[in-house]
Amino acid sequence: MVSLLVATTIDPASINPANALLALPGWLPGPHFQDDMKSFVNQGLRVLVHGKSIVVEDNLDERWEKVTGEVVDEVIFLSKHTAASNKPALTVHPIGVPHLREGDVPPQGGKPGWAALPNPRIGPWIRLLKNIAQAHYLLPEFEITLEATHHGPLTNKPTMFLEIGSTEDYWKRQDAAQVMAQLVWEGLGLGGGTDVGNWSRANGKKKVLLGIGGGHYVPRHMDVILKDDVWAGHLLSGYSVPMEDPKGETNVEIGGTWKQSIKAAYEATKSAFPGGEILAHLDQKSFKGWQKNAITGFLAEQNIKIGKPNNFY
Repeated sequence: MVSLLVATTIDPASINPANALLALPGWLPGPHFQDDMKSFVNQGLRVLVHGKSIVVEDNLDERWEKVTGEVVDEVIFLSKHTAASNKPALTVHPIGVPHLREGDVPPQGGKPGWAALPNPRIGPWIRLLKNIAQAHYLLPEFEITLEATHHGPLTNKPTMFLEIGSTEDYWKRQDAAQVMAQLVWEGLGLGGGTDVGNWSRANGKKKVLLGIGGGHYVPRHMDVILKDDVWAGHLLSGYSVPMEDPKGETNVEIGGTWKQSIKAAYEATKSAFPGGEILAHLDQKSFKGWQKNAITGFLAEQNIKIGKPNNFY
């Protein structure tokens, strides 16, 4: 089983952390994968570098397995983050566009209705990232945050994005690149320690948070996930659960792709955490009454339990 880390040369927030990681000891040239890509190996990690947008190379995990015969366990992408606020940030998030309808064109990869398997390391790594950023004096300048599930590319194995934001000056920051490289190095146990966030070694604490509602930076879900031993699955912000207002009518079917989105996110989270107890965590304040009633009713129909913050600790 190997971990696949993907970076692109056209994005400084992607290639700089990859280069900082490759500057650490133990690297060897990897197998020939494709003429326009380079690979590097170090213990159980494979780094793959290409020169295209980070969201366009689909099924790299499957393609790696086909070419090399190695079984990929997880996929990690390094990327820049953009935000209207332009604030400096280091982010971690799952990927997918489960709310898009068949026929919609995803603006940044993936396919309509699809949610990748969320990488079980997301929760433990956001906590580790906070500690490493603190040790490198990047706090409070940089915000350390989760983001909601969004964009592609298509993958088949548990996946997460690690991003540096939010403007070109920050994308190029070498101290931020070093922190992201250290996160991967420590998180995968390449320095000799135990890897962090390995679901197969999860003893006792088996509850997994499926976030529903809130803004793109999912603050209510983040508050829970920052506590020790909390596992994070998909995080659906309000825009990923689009609901059509019934305008006061009762007992009507609420339109929109919200059901499809919740179901896809739940199924992917369940698959990524075998044996885990998936609990939906609602950002209650972000929903109107009719929305909350519709969502809780649908979750009950689907036998998806709802968790309050203290259910996860």
